[in-house]
Amino acid sequence: MTAASPSTAVCVFCSAQTSNPRHLSLASELGAELARRGYAVISGGGRVSCMGALARAARAGGARTVGIAVDVPVVEGLDLADDEADELVIAPNLQVRKQLMIDRADAFVVMAGGTGTLSEMLDVITGRALDTHRKPLVVVDPDGVFAPFRAQLGLLPTLGLMSSDLHKYVQWATSPYEALDLLESSCVR
Repeated sequence: MTAASPSTAVCVFCSAQTSNPRHLSLASELGAELARRGYAVISGGGRVSCMGALARAARAGGARTVGIAVDVPVVEGLDLADDEADELVIAPNLQVRKQLMIDRADAFVVMAGGTGTLSEMLDVITGRALDTHRKPLVVVDPDGVFAPFRAQLGLLPTLGLMSSDLHKYVQWATSPYEALDLLESSCVR
């Protein structure tokens, strides 16, 4: 990737559940920096937690936001979908949602999250291994949330369970700024 154009979209996989101020702050920083650098932002379509913080900061900076949410019933009268997104796509299930996010993105950034975030990241890595795309992926992990996962990615090739090149598709950053610098300097297109 090189300089952003209005059509260059970065998909961010992050938590829809945390209230951790550190993670919310990082999501806001990333959203603001994506906007400042001219990227469109794709997220999981939530308006709460890190997803919401990311999308609000991106919009505040002038970025186009696309939320791709899953069709779930309204929980106790609370609609969790980001209805302020420039485009809100409602997918019939998680698998379709994930594929839409992957297909529409030019690159991926992963932030702290739970099993959904891990699943999304693994699908991007697996797609890269199968050569279904050549889109870069950077994990923002200043606090070591993904340290065990990163170690596992390093171990699997030594056991002959994964290609020795696969872990090279994942870049690691300690800040949103470093993550975007890595995406922009990536020769993977």
